[in-house]
Amino acid sequence: MSILSTQNILKFKRSAVVATAALFFLSACETELPSQHFKLLTFGTHMDLEIIGVDRNSAIAAEQQLQKDFEQMHRAWHAWDPGPVERINRFINEGVDMAISPSTIPLLEISQKLAKQSDYLFDPGIGQAIKLWGFHTSDLLPHAPPSDETIKFWLEQKPSIKDITVQGFHLSSSNTAVKLDFGAIGKGYGVDQAILRLQEMGIRNAVVNAGGDLRAIGSRHGNPWRIAVRNPDRNSGGLFALIDVSGNEAVFTSGNYERNFIWENTIYHHIIDPRTGYPAISTASVTVLHPDATTADAAATALFVAGPKDWHRIAKQMGIKYVMLIDMEGRVHMNPAMRERARLQVPVKEIVISEPL
Repeated sequence: MSILSTQNILKFKRSAVVATAALFFLSACETELPSQHFKLLTFGTHMDLEIIGVDRNSAIAAEQQLQKDFEQMHRAWHAWDPGPVERINRFINEGVDMAISPSTIPLLEISQKLAKQSDYLFDPGIGQAIKLWGFHTSDLLPHAPPSDETIKFWLEQKPSIKDITVQGFHLSSSNTAVKLDFGAIGKGYGVDQAILRLQEMGIRNAVVNAGGDLRAIGSRHGNPWRIAVRNPDRNSGGLFALIDVSGNEAVFTSGNYERNFIWENTIYHHIIDPRTGYPAISTASVTVLHPDATTADAAATALFVAGPKDWHRIAKQMGIKYVMLIDMEGRVHMNPAMRERARLQVPVKEIVISEPL
């Protein structure tokens, strides 16, 4: 993510990842309320925090609390490092019921709800497929993709988060092939928890940006937060659209350029279609706006998998009101409400406007 102002440009880089959005901050005069900037590192990405309207000591206290919260969440939800989720996956694989950490239950419950709304195009139960494609690593290097036979065997087991049952603090699974991976929702849930923490501390104007996916509350000195969505075209790069956000809103983008590897001149990305076991093929990127980051995060993945032919139906089921999808042919698909807010910065092949959501 890049944060630009009239005074400076701060650049952050993720390992093998380019942020999908940027915040463009309008200039502020000396009489305006103070603006405090902080950098954090968690969920495998750089995070940016800006707090407006509080003194420096209060802002530092908030930043330190968020850093502790994020570190705890990262340990609790990591799919392959030792922790509660890794333990759950181990017991599921062994066919053993287990007591689970209370910190995991809310994320499990909201994941099951959103997965059902998405017709399981968003499904945190397909972690084994993500692992088979080599994405359960912090250092992604070029490697051979899994064989067709391996993917076929995985598909035949039909693992899904719907196979998980939680009763009180106990979890069981009817399918030992289920492997939980909250990578498509954990960041959004974490951002929501961070915003809640800031609000509890009396902060009303702030933005929490997790590698380009963000939620903003209030305003920046009375002006909207200006969000820039990256161009998914690898040859062009740069900015694709600008979107103004104020009040309380999250902006999340899923793109095929975020986490991928090249093998024999073919690019394989991390957004796996649960129906096929292979990376989704029809979409370049999807940007979603929603009041909470958890839903926006899950929906961006689900709509990416749904593709240009089915995104509208899934968005409606998930209660999403603003969508911009760029397909692999360079066409831009938007609902009318999003068309009014997204200011495209580059020429496009075609704009396809759907029915209202």
